[in-house]
Amino acid sequence: MKTTVNIPDKTLRDAMRHTKAKTKREAIVKALEEMNRRHSQAELVKYFGKFESLMTNEEIEAMEEDDWKSWTKASKTIRFPRKRK
Repeated sequence: MKTTVNIPDKTLRDAMRHTKAKTKREAIVKALEEMNRRHSQAELVKYFGKFESLMTNEEIEAMEEDDWKSWTKASKTIRFPRKRK
């Protein structure tokens, strides 16, 4: 969508520096995407309750791996009945 907007030069330069964007358009798009991402996170926190921070994908995967290790360890101690022939 084409839009004409008056953006203060310093604000746009700062946005380009912070986003490491090479063009004005890229800086604006990255800034809007970041704003939308933060808004979405804030909505999630409000919906689910208060968290100090959201878990990263790596933290979730580590937790799942720990659960899997616990399950496999427990399953070795369980004796399953054998099928009769």
